[in-house]
Amino acid sequence: MSALATTQAPILPNKPGLTGRISDFLWKHPHVLLAALLGPPVLWLGIIYLGSLFALLLQSFFSIDDFSGLISYEFTFATYRQLLSDANFDIIVRTVTMAAVVTLFSALIAFPIAYYAARYAKGKWKAVFYLGIMLPLWSSYLVKIYAWKLILAKEGILTWIFTKLHLLWLLNAWLSLPIIGGNSLSVSYTGTFLVFVYVWMPFMILPIQAALERVPGNLIEASSDLGGTPQQTFRHVLFPLALPGIVAGSIFTFSLTLGDYIIPQIVGSSRLFIGQAVYAQQGTAGNIPLAAAFTVVPIVIMGLYLWIAKRMGAFDAL
Repeated sequence: MSALATTQAPILPNKPGLTGRISDFLWKHPHVLLAALLGPPVLWLGIIYLGSLFALLLQSFFSIDDFSGLISYEFTFATYRQLLSDANFDIIVRTVTMAAVVTLFSALIAFPIAYYAARYAKGKWKAVFYLGIMLPLWSSYLVKIYAWKLILAKEGILTWIFTKLHLLWLLNAWLSLPIIGGNSLSVSYTGTFLVFVYVWMPFMILPIQAALERVPGNLIEASSDLGGTPQQTFRHVLFPLALPGIVAGSIFTFSLTLGDYIIPQIVGSSRLFIGQAVYAQQGTAGNIPLAAAFTVVPIVIMGLYLWIAKRMGAFDAL
């Protein structure tokens, strides 16, 4: 037995292959693994995204030569002075006003829907709620807009309903207002507003619903036990706790409305929004510096908006 044992070759550990050596090295040097994992996305963010934003910002400090029509690569604030002219400033005010109104009405409509889903929907009904909210997001963006274009047209179902209710005079009176513009809802501010609210509504409902689900039910019961009316409970308990969710939803609705180009182009009137102005300046007019200056406006506005939202705890509801 001892002789047999002496004749057997000793068992040596197998040498790891290339994959094994790399695995051992990364295990011993976790900072190298972290750099390898984060390197590509950080480079993409730094070069492609932030680099393009920096190039865009740089373009806004150039100007168009009035004589040759070519870009003058000299540092100047002339483009921003042109941006603040009456016509261009009117575009900015119009876009920001539309974004604010869409955000406000989206919050007013979304809150009761989100409250019902958070407090009362249970089991299969909550699944139905999520399906109903998410289903519009699964359809084509353009299909939804063109569907609303047909709904709001003069021959559309909305005009037919007003006619059957003998309220067509009310619709015509509304469209005749100077601030509304257009002879049909499909080419008016009202139509643009309705489509914006419909398209962005899920982005407002879901954050509010998530915030309301975090509100303990015993707080509402305690408010009632202490003699608080439903209005007082809403104002002092429910609304402050749901406010981060409302602000979180407003980040989506406000920013998406601020930079959208397609809805105002298809449903809107002849008065431009920021997205249309950027397209017109960089395409038809060939004024790249002014187009870049227009795109800086939403970036600055959303930067301030996100700073305020962060201070209000909105990111906790995302």
